[in-house]
Amino acid sequence: MELICKVQNYEWGKKGLESKVAQLQKSASSSFPIDESLPYAELWMGTHVNAPSVVKETNEQLSELISRQPAVLGEEVLRQFQELPFLFKVLSVNKALSIQAHPSKSHAKELHSLYPNIYKDPNHKPEMAIALTPFEALCGFRPLSEIKKFLESIPELQEIVGNDALSRDCQLIQCAFRAVLTCPKKTITKLIDSLLQRFSESDKTQRAYLHADLVQRLHSQFPYDNGVLMVYFLNYLKLHPSEAIFLGANEPHAYLSGDCIECMACSDNVVRAGLTPKLVDVDTLCSMLIYTGAPPTEKLFAPTREDEFSVIFRPPVPDFAVIKISVPAAENSYSIITRSSASILLIISGKAQYNNGTVVPGTVLFLPSDEMITFTNLEGELLIYQAIANV
Repeated sequence: MELICKVQNYEWGKKGLESKVAQLQKSASSSFPIDESLPYAELWMGTHVNAPSVVKETNEQLSELISRQPAVLGEEVLRQFQELPFLFKVLSVNKALSIQAHPSKSHAKELHSLYPNIYKDPNHKPEMAIALTPFEALCGFRPLSEIKKFLESIPELQEIVGNDALSRDCQLIQCAFRAVLTCPKKTITKLIDSLLQRFSESDKTQRAYLHADLVQRLHSQFPYDNGVLMVYFLNYLKLHPSEAIFLGANEPHAYLSGDCIECMACSDNVVRAGLTPKLVDVDTLCSMLIYTGAPPTEKLFAPTREDEFSVIFRPPVPDFAVIKISVPAAENSYSIITRSSASILLIISGKAQYNNGTVVPGTVLFLPSDEMITFTNLEGELLIYQAIANV
């Protein structure tokens, strides 16, 4: 059954038809108005109360349909979750999202009980991002040797962290990270000005080493924010379309630019510490992070092939997995693999017929568990992303 899904107009989103979110929504519904001055940041597909999807034919919320017919979830999903356990999204990022991490399930319950107005549900929020266009992100701590080299070679960082920290390898990342995030605004302002001056006096090689372009871009978006200096602590990734990262509990990250598919547990719990006008909770973030450095290549999450036209990104959590289906136009038809979980399918490109009508880019379908769907009469390459519970 086809779904009508909601757009979130957060200020960091891409504006007008520059946004993949806007493009897909306009393609699926020609009457959807596009304001070129308005950011179209996220498309939400699922049952989350902040932007619930609606069944197009009946105008009933998807959550209500599932409540009436819980068997559509699938036996194991129903046993483990009693609801659709994932939230499926498209993100179109023009401006950096906050330096953040998501709590584990036990920590989420604790934070929700202590601060229910800030952490509004007791669920964890592991998530995966799969690039639709070239996509930039900060993800996980850099290797210790890289962080140490930055601290030794950038006087502004040395002034914040102090020389004593450099002799304590086992706690260096944690001590230095906290020192930067808690540095007084007056000091950060002075040191960022000094760093920007250093960039202006550096040659091309030195600017590349210092990530000058990235630091300047983040500073232009969030002037004199402590989070600007996180470039020297977190891996900087440039994802090509179809490449993915998985972010488990307590993994620091920030999306910087581009369009992606995102899937996560059905939660909105975020602990922020920089690059944001929203509430920051530095103490909570610093207390929960995994301070283990790793190279950026280890942050990429590879799928496994299921058949000639589909691969599955299967993370180490039961809440969700994502299938990428890519069928060339030369194929007469394609039947997706039957799943024991209910799923949501999003058409990214191509056009095809199915038993209930026609799909075009932006069409979103809800498919009950153990049901088959066959696409025929393909026009152009059919690219679909499908979210399921990972049970």
